[in-house]
Amino acid sequence: MKTTLDELQAFATVVDTGSITAAAEQMGQTVSGVSRSLSRLEEKLATTLLRRTTRRLELTEEGALLLARARQILDAVEEAEDLLSVRRQQPAGRLRVDTAAPFMLHVVVPLVAGFRQRYPDIELELHTSDLFTDLLEHRTDVALRIGSLRDSTLHARPLGTSRLRLLASPAYLAAHGKPTSVKMLHKHSLLGFNQPESLNHWPLRHAGGERLHIKPSLFASSGETLRQLALAGAGIASLSDFMTCGDRERGDLVQVLTRDTVEVRQPVNAVYYRNTALALRIRCFLDYLNEQIQGGWN
Repeated sequence: MKTTLDELQAFATVVDTGSITAAAEQMGQTVSGVSRSLSRLEEKLATTLLRRTTRRLELTEEGALLLARARQILDAVEEAEDLLSVRRQQPAGRLRVDTAAPFMLHVVVPLVAGFRQRYPDIELELHTSDLFTDLLEHRTDVALRIGSLRDSTLHARPLGTSRLRLLASPAYLAAHGKPTSVKMLHKHSLLGFNQPESLNHWPLRHAGGERLHIKPSLFASSGETLRQLALAGAGIASLSDFMTCGDRERGDLVQVLTRDTVEVRQPVNAVYYRNTALALRIRCFLDYLNEQIQGGWN
């Protein structure tokens, strides 16, 4: 009996997700169904592919060899589907997108319904990571990155820019006063990132230049967490327009030190590793994003 693509897909997904349960959820199957696929594959190959412990699954040497070939086979099938889709001009297949949680929540998620209506045969798989991840390791088709790109091996497509502003809630300013100079910031609660440290260089004109390195009173790893803290009246934060346009329009967040703020715009790029023509589904996704974003945020 020959190995099937479904069995190879189940095996690769179990490895990628770290468990049979997580693989079943991602594939939209039952845990027992994925487990049976894995057992059938091991039975057909007469070898153990994964060692099951109480805490995790570990690849055997044979499993590692098969995984490399399985990925090649699955990628080849995916590319073949792309070629057929191009000929039909009907983009299809799974599209794996990765971006930081704030960008996912405030930009990508509101556009998903419209994108799926236009391209119903593209199956979106959305992942969030507030740190830069290895696209190849995580099998990501395209990542959306805010800020300067550090990996020169990536191919990038600019999608727009987003301005940084210092913001606080009216409740915080009513309780602690509105700073009227950069020097007054030391009297306030400053909300910043625990990493990378470069995000704690605020766009403020002062005696030492046009970027002020601040020492946060409260640290967070995600821009969305800092936004929620600012909305809750916990202090002043430097946040990007793409996640705060609505807050400012409603008056939930107010810009401070406007005259001292230098206009700094963070670039927003779509990045990918492929150096050949983009798969049709990726190109359609990027075109749709660019159409909706239209260059940036005010």
